[in-house]
Amino acid sequence: MTSGEHTAPYGSGSPGSTAKKPARIRTHHLQQIKDDGGRFAMLTAYEQYSAEIFDEAGVEVLLIGDSAANNVYGHATTIPVTLDDLIPLCRAVSGAARRAFVVADLPFGSYEISPAQAIESSVRLMKEGLVSAVKMEGGSRYAPYVRAMVDAGIPVMAHVGFTPQSEHALGGYRVQGKDSGGQSVIDDAVALADAGAFCVLMEMVPAEVAAAVDRAVRVPTIGIGAGNATTGQVLVWQDMMGLRTGKSPRFVKQYADLRSVMSEAAATYAQEVRDGRFPGPEHSF
Repeated sequence: MTSGEHTAPYGSGSPGSTAKKPARIRTHHLQQIKDDGGRFAMLTAYEQYSAEIFDEAGVEVLLIGDSAANNVYGHATTIPVTLDDLIPLCRAVSGAARRAFVVADLPFGSYEISPAQAIESSVRLMKEGLVSAVKMEGGSRYAPYVRAMVDAGIPVMAHVGFTPQSEHALGGYRVQGKDSGGQSVIDDAVALADAGAFCVLMEMVPAEVAAAVDRAVRVPTIGIGAGNATTGQVLVWQDMMGLRTGKSPRFVKQYADLRSVMSEAAATYAQEVRDGRFPGPEHSF
């Protein structure tokens, strides 16, 4: 046991709990949270300041998602983003987070060919991006990939249900696992957990299917548009902070309106510059 880590239960969520919080969250702490019947939070982060703020706020898991394609690089989908795009973002988040567990997405095209390709891409994210784990989209056919990656020392978070990298094959952004399709989501999650995934993330699946998955696997589960029975929840930070425009997905709750705050501040700054009010004497040497 390294200095600063604790073996005491963490994250039970019970009122008055006196369990010590770990100095750095690891996979076994997330497992302990599920074992204790607790919950944990996960947010995306793509640069230093968001990572620092969310880490200090106590968010347990930070994800450098391939959603950087939409939220950093201005693409319409996650498909164009590459390893080379994500690695600098990973380094920024990993360098800023002091306590949170940092996970990075394997982007489209970086793992599908073979387990060897998945390992090679994951090693780059861990060595160059300094992340602690990778997330990989896909169902049970990727169980051998997960097993090979775990054998190579790579912690893997599985991602089932709606997988954005496959949106063209899935016919767009559609809820997965409805009706008889729910069993396939369960089967995918079980196969990936059995292969060694330390966690299973489910996106846009019916709440009852997600609850069945959570019962079927020992490892923690994370939901996004998957009801309230999962161990953790994840959102894209620009969505939950109100930075993006347009209609939000049904599963997003907006906790702030940063776009209005930033817009007002920028407009005020610009007007003060035009009027000659900024910089004032107090801002000058």
